[in-house]
Amino acid sequence: MESVLSKYENQITIFADYLEEFPDTDELVWILGKQHLLKTGGTGPSSDAGWGCMLRCGQMMLAQALICRHLGRDWNWEKQKEQPKEYQRILQCFLDRKDCCYSIHQMAQMGVGEGKSIGEWFGPNTVAQVLKKLALFDEWNSLAVYVSMDNTVVIEDIKKMCCVLPSSADTVGESPPGTLNASNQSRGTFACCPAWKPLLLIVPLRLGINQINPVYVDAFKECFKMPQSLGALGGKPNNAYYFIGFLGDELIFLDPHTTQTFVNTEENGTVDDQTFHCLQSPQRMNILNLDPSVALGFFCKEEKDFDNWCSLVQKEILKENLRMFELVQKHPSHWPPFVPPAKPEVTTSGAEFIDSTEQLEESDLEEDFEILSV
Repeated sequence: MESVLSKYENQITIFADYLEEFPDTDELVWILGKQHLLKTGGTGPSSDAGWGCMLRCGQMMLAQALICRHLGRDWNWEKQKEQPKEYQRILQCFLDRKDCCYSIHQMAQMGVGEGKSIGEWFGPNTVAQVLKKLALFDEWNSLAVYVSMDNTVVIEDIKKMCCVLPSSADTVGESPPGTLNASNQSRGTFACCPAWKPLLLIVPLRLGINQINPVYVDAFKECFKMPQSLGALGGKPNNAYYFIGFLGDELIFLDPHTTQTFVNTEENGTVDDQTFHCLQSPQRMNILNLDPSVALGFFCKEEKDFDNWCSLVQKEILKENLRMFELVQKHPSHWPPFVPPAKPEVTTSGAEFIDSTEQLEESDLEEDFEILSV
């Protein structure tokens, strides 16, 4: 599969804002002793305007997880203030360059393995699957990304994925049987994890058929109250937003539909971050106007954070007669065995990330969600 940008992309960078002013031609243009190709080779779009909004929302959710991981949930950005080095490194993960691990290029190309052509709009589940795959190549942030299936979060599978066992341990024991509660979640084999790999937990859901079912509203809002919350991906068909909270029956969201120009690393290694932050106040929409396809996000830096999340879900989500999603202790017997995702045995770095989809296609999932009873 050809890359999003052609091999000539470095030759046209300085003209990126003016390409529409030039004729559509294969002829070379000569400027000050250098030749430039006006066309990008026909391999893909030169902008994500009109199709990239859900990818940008996915970047926002992941960026919030990385901030929580490296800087803490209480950290706040202040304009024109010197930022910690970890912050600058986080920004570089999202630059619009194909050698950056979570760039629009990498996400669009990895979406091909999910059945989405480059330039095609993504749904929340597709973005979740793409982030899970790309995280396998991200050694610095070292996240475990778990995307729930069939509206079910399995504690046993997450513990297997996040518990970093000594190299001498060949197998992981089973979780203790019994009902879900805070005490039995903190006992047994998994309770003694030597180390915990920070968890990005994404729960794709469909909360209705054509519109959100009001029965889920209270549980949906409860998720924003949880200290592990990363908000939600959703919006309307072909119009994605990043939802970060609520006020009454209105959801608060960030809108990615302001097109920004390309930003690169400066000579001193920093990134001009002005366009990475809100240029306008967050917006609001009535929760019943939300499209029923959503994906909830949560970040658990330590095992105790995940155990606390499980307790909150049992208390606030599982109490409903019609549950928004399920939380179970053990891996369902009718499911295929759970195998924690691992980086494929390929030599890859930088721009080569974008060619790795074939090695990862065995974990592909359909974009359609299971429709809950309404």
